[in-house]
Amino acid sequence: MISIDVIGYLAACLTTSAFIPQAWLTWQRKRAEGVSLGMYVILVIGVCLWLTYGVLLNAWPIILANFVTLLLASFILLMKIIYK
Repeated sequence: MISIDVIGYLAACLTTSAFIPQAWLTWQRKRAEGVSLGMYVILVIGVCLWLTYGVLLNAWPIILANFVTLLLASFILLMKIIYK
């Protein structure tokens, strides 16, 4: 039987790594016209709340996934603002 934490870590790896191609492409091309500013503002706020929730629960899969996602999503948001 698979541990609940293993499922959490696997989900965290998959959902967090989904931001890597967008961050890489935006950085590489130095353009972000296909990125929605509103969506990333809402996403970053939501990820901050998920991270806070994970910290309050001391749930490491949630903490790690949302910390890395916050870095990647913030990077994309910052590039959207810079390249506007």
